[in-house]
Amino acid sequence: MVIVPCGLRKRHGVEAVPAGALYLGTYHRLCQQAARRLTPLDNIRILSGLHGLLDLDTVIAPYEMRLGEPGSVTADTVHEQAAAQGLLDAKDVIVLAGRDYSRIVTTVFPHARTPLAGSRGIGEQQQRLARIAAVGVAALEAAESHPRSA
Repeated sequence: MVIVPCGLRKRHGVEAVPAGALYLGTYHRLCQQAARRLTPLDNIRILSGLHGLLDLDTVIAPYEMRLGEPGSVTADTVHEQAAAQGLLDAKDVIVLAGRDYSRIVTTVFPHARTPLAGSRGIGEQQQRLARIAAVGVAALEAAESHPRSA
């Protein structure tokens, strides 16, 4: 399973769309491209600040909520959702997200792989994501074998 973050920039002027089409930002799109290279679509989840774990085809309306804001999802919420969705036993979990999202996911899935950890900033994260999207698992393994300290 690959978990990607939601994004601040969203499709507006619509009542509701599938979560996989809602987020328009470059970072989210790169995360989703990399995830699609690593696993089938039904194994990708978006971690939404408002809704928690979403399938790409879950229909939701645009919203404004960031992780960490009052009312946003917590690790406990995500744990409950993962249990309800039968995901807690997932053996291979990859988090393609920055620190805040990764922290929640690794609380729920302590064995989750975090190939963006140790990046010096969003630019380096985007480079890693682009490489994973282009090359796949080999780039993922390279990113994990050469992490920088944060």
